Parts: sequence; C-alpha cells; structure tokens
Amino acid sequence: MKMKKKQIAMLIFIAIIAVFLVVSFQTPGTIADRETYQCGTYATIWSLLPPVIAIGLALVTKEVYTSLLAGIITGALLYANFNLELMINTMLFNEEGGMVYKLSDSGNVGILVFLVMLGILVSLLNRAGGSAAFGKWASKHIKTRIGAQISVMILGVLIFVDDYFNCLTVGSVMRPVTDRHKVSRAKLSYIIDATAAPVCIIAPISSWAAAVTGFVEGEDGLALFVSAIPYNFYAILTIVMMITIAILNIDFGSMKVHEDNAKKGDLFTTPDRPYGNAEGLDNVGNGSVKDLLIPILSLNICCVIGMIYTGGFFDGADFVTAFSNSDASIGLAIGSAFALVITILLYVSRKVLGFKECMNCIPEGFKAMVPAIMILTFAWTLKAMTDSLGAAEFVANLIKSSSQGMVALLPAIIFLVGCFLAFATGTSWGTFGILIPIVVDAFQTTHPALMTVAISACMAGAVCGDHCSPISDTTIMASAGAQCNHVNHVSTQLPYAVSVAMISFITYIVAGFTQSAVISLPVGIILLLAYLLFMKKRAK
Repeated sequence: MKMKKKQIAMLIFIAIIAVFLVVSFQTPGTIADRETYQCGTYATIWSLLPPVIAIGLALVTKEVYTSLLAGIITGALLYANFNLELMINTMLFNEEGGMVYKLSDSGNVGILVFLVMLGILVSLLNRAGGSAAFGKWASKHIKTRIGAQISVMILGVLIFVDDYFNCLTVGSVMRPVTDRHKVSRAKLSYIIDATAAPVCIIAPISSWAAAVTGFVEGEDGLALFVSAIPYNFYAILTIVMMITIAILNIDFGSMKVHEDNAKKGDLFTTPDRPYGNAEGLDNVGNGSVKDLLIPILSLNICCVIGMIYTGGFFDGADFVTAFSNSDASIGLAIGSAFALVITILLYVSRKVLGFKECMNCIPEGFKAMVPAIMILTFAWTLKAMTDSLGAAEFVANLIKSSSQGMVALLPAIIFLVGCFLAFATGTSWGTFGILIPIVVDAFQTTHPALMTVAISACMAGAVCGDHCSPISDTTIMASAGAQCNHVNHVSTQLPYAVSVAMISFITYIVAGFTQSAVISLPVGIILLLAYLLFMKKRAK
C-alpha cells in the first residue's frame, strides 16, 4: 500500500514538472517590458493564494520556513504564468520584490542591522551579568506570576517609540523574570506582541504615528491621529484583555495548555527550542542592575535621537515634524549602533567585561538573530509576491464595491477589510498606505463626521491583522524577543486576538450609529469583560 502511494506521488510530481516544462517552452522566461507586464491572476482572488498557503501550512505543519517558502513559490509561479525560468527570476531578482532585491533594500537592511545590534547588545547584557542582576532584583520585588506578567506589560507600555525595539528589548529583559515565575514562553510572546503594535498605534510619539500621518493628505495627519485614539477599539481592548487575563488568571484555547505545562516546569510545551543557543556564552561579568539599565536607557535615547536625525531635526525641523518625517529603520540602526558602543565603553571602563570578552559577544549576538532574520527575509519576499499579484488592488476594489448604502456600518466593514488585508500581507503599514487614502477620499466630503471613526477602524483593523498574522514582522519579532517557537506564538495568540477582534467589530457598529467614543468604548469594554468571565467559567 505504501509502495503504491509513493508511486502515485511520484507520478503526480513528474506530471507537475512536465506541465511546467511545457508551459516554460511556450512562454518567455524574461519580461521585455516590466511596466506593461501583467500576470493572468492580477487583482483577482487568486492574488491572495500565496499568503493563504503560507499561513495554512504554518498552522498545520508547525514549520514556518518551508511554509513561507511554499507561499513565495506559489506567488512567483502565478506571477510568471507558470513559466519555470521566469518563476526563479521573479523569486530571486524581481525588481518589485525578489528575495535579493528585498535584502538590498536600504530600509530592510536597516531593520536587519538593528536586529543584529540588539542581538549583540542582549548577548553583552547576559555576558556582563546585567540581566542576571536584574533577575535577582526582580525576584525580591516581584513575588507572583501576576506580578511578573504585569511588569512585562508596564515595560512594554513604557517602550512605545517603536514596535521592533519594544519586542526585542522587553523580551530580553523580562525573560529571566517570567521564567522564574513559570510563565510560558507563549504567554510572554503574547504580552510582548500585545504591548508592541497596539501600544504604538495609540502613542502620538511613535514611528507608527509618523507612518500614519504620512498617509493622510489634505488633513492635519497628527491631529487626526490623536482624535482617532479613543476609537481605536482593538488596541484599547487588547490592553484591557491583557491586564484582565493576567489579574484574573484567565486562559483558554491552546494558551491554557501552554500555561498549565509552564506551571509544571515546561515553559515551551513543544520540543522545539529555536533560540536555544542564543545565550551561548556563560555569565562571567560582575554586573549590577545599572549595567542593564544604562544600556537600555542609552538605547532608548539613541534610537529617538537617531529617528529625529533622519527626520531633519538637526537641520532646523521641530521635534514633531522631525518625528513625523523620520525613517524608523535607519534611525533605529543608527541609535542601536551608538548604544552598542556606549555599552562596550561602559563595561570596559568599569571592568565589568574585558574588551576581548565584549568582542566575543558579537558573533553570539548575530547567531541569536539568525532565525528572526530568516523568517523576516521570507516574509518580506512573500509580501512582495502578494503585492506583484495585485492583492492590494483586489481588496481596495472590494471595499469600494461593498460599501455603498451602508454608511453607519462602514467603520465595521473597514475594520474587517483592514484585518483581512493586514493578515494576508503581514504588514500593517502597507495596509495604512492602501486603506487610509481611500477612507479619506470617501469620507472627507460625503461623511466628515464619520471620518475619524473610519480612520481609527482602518488603523485598528491593520493592527489586528498584523497581530494575528504569522508572516508579520512584529509577530516574528515578538517570537524572537521571547525566544518562543514562532508557530506556538501564533497558534496561542490567535484565539485571544480573534476574540478582541469580534468585540471590536461589534463596538465599531455601535460607534457607526452613535459617533461617540463615550458610548461605544464602554460598551466594548463591558462586552469584553463579560466574554472573559464566560471563558473563565467555561475553562473550569
């Protein structure tokens, strides 16, 4: 029987290759005029097939690398009209987003440099004993699992400048504390992720605020962002949920399995340890708590200075303008590089570590970030494949055609579309760029009173989809920061994120009719608390 299955599988494989070869002989392997070229599935529902395949395989197989690669290959095949030569060229060298192109993009390189710098910094902190000293201090002051989780939330909220910075910094600092109190790595990843994008999107001084204001034309972007904060129901309700489940000890879905195992001593549940060698060097330093706090504080200050530098602050622009015009990837790379130099000088001057020991942390820190770098590279390429297939145009046309005659329901519809688009593409900023101009054009003259609610629904939907998506860079960073298996993080977080999304959808319906945050937000909070109490009773 097994032999027959193998033979059938082999025949199917040969048949697929034969079809590809026939198509390859009949179609060109290169694109003569890229500006006029368009694949047969452009801006159709098939444009969403690559992310669907990647996400589906990741959740089924629990293996993220091959799942992302399968999505990339599918997208490249569709773009190349199933020509093998063109598929390979598309996947690697496509000017609109092949893998090589993505790795040569200055913004992406800046993010990778930032990742590596943070990895080295974390290695230095561990090597110097700063993290261990903080762990000892925390163990004296944080006595319970609830306290450990709340402390992660507080630190996550305090680091609101950028989600990348938030994910990796909070994870590296708080991991020893949560481990000591037997909080699962899946729960730690969820808290990190929930205090990253959801906090950044309601913080006026953040890289996310800068991104949103850049997509708003014909309006005061920052003023619109601030006015939309009370209507950003997904972000606010996510924070409420996070605090509630920690204080009341409410867990459900696969997260409950992970938390129950963690209480028994198994922090991971699954055997996979993707970041098991991240702290490969032994603690040899005699560092104190300040040897952790000074580098972290330096990182905060240097990253903010780096961001406003890219925005022209030192060329005469005011702080708000400079922050709005900043290039987060370059600013964070510059800031992390300066923070790393400051940390090395601090440790060497205080004789916490020798210069040679500091240098030994460089390859270790780089090695620790390799899994995150690989996933990010694949995720960027998959997004590029999805973009080249016209997924954004398909979704934009979908929202335009489905929104007629349902004015009060528009915010809720926009929220769902934003969720769907961000989930499929793995990018909230890309979703902002697609939907916000559409929303502004649609509401600016026809329904100005609803525009603030609609804009916030767009932002909330983008954050929700980004929060749920396994191919989102923020989700990937949260896994890296907590040193958690990526698929475990996604599968445990998804029921929580979907729960908040459902209640947010209802709340946006209320907001569409009332146009009042004073009425709609309390309704959402009450519904969420009632739902959580129900889930707690059900889980018993």
